Amino acid sequence: MSKKGFFTDTTLCIGCKACEVACKQWNQLPDDGFKFTGLSYDNSEHLGSSTWRHVAFVERPMALGMQVSGAGNFSWLMMSDVCKHCARAGCLESCPTGALVRTEYDSVYVQPDVCNGCGYCVSACPFGVIDRREDDGRAWKCTLCYDRLKADMTPACAKHCPTASIQFGDLVELRVRAQQRVEELHRRGTTEAYLYGADQPGTEGLNAFFLLVDKPEAYNLPPDPVVPTRKVRRSWVSLAGAAVAMAALAVAAVTGV
Repeated sequence: MSKKGFFTDTTLCIGCKACEVACKQWNQLPDDGFKFTGLSYDNSEHLGSSTWRHVAFVERPMALGMQVSGAGNFSWLMMSDVCKHCARAGCLESCPTGALVRTEYDSVYVQPDVCNGCGYCVSACPFGVIDRREDDGRAWKCTLCYDRLKADMTPACAKHCPTASIQFGDLVELRVRAQQRVEELHRRGTTEAYLYGADQPGTEGLNAFFLLVDKPEAYNLPPDPVVPTRKVRRSWVSLAGAAVAMAALAVAAVTGV
């Protein structure tokens, strides 16, 4: 079974939120977002236990030479965010019950009937994706529409994206297509375009990666995400060094050396 994932081209996103609606409808997620956040047209604010797709509206000053009628002195960056289904997933590695599993499509899936609501996965995700519901405490996130994949169907968000900003398919093919898109944009003068997550050392790659035209922080993405367990060995080495140093000081204090 080939690895599946998402390539999200943010330059094609128009902020219609069709992906958010399709995700909620198919997965029967609780409603949310009925509030004024003050963040442009963003009412869902961030990913969470009941928001598995989130369209961000990032306002920024207009670039030199940019002309947008009626837009004032700012322009928008729009991006549909989602779980990254990391090749090395912190949430999966930290789960003590086996509730999180790697599927045959290389996606990361939460089994709600096994989850005990401990929350270890929440703190282990470098992207702040996974979240627990207030009613039962269990963790929830994007499943890559696992039930649809089993029926040979495209995930709901990609199916309903009207501009092909969200593209789903074989990861090898998506990466080739994404690189070609970057080269195309460079030829057109958008030299700031680059791929985020196609080759991410801290997580050994993302199965949901993005084409961006600004620094990751502008899209509320970490510039260098790292799975916490990658730092375990370094932590133990530091602890051992500190213990040796304390022992040496104790011996010196006793012997007077």
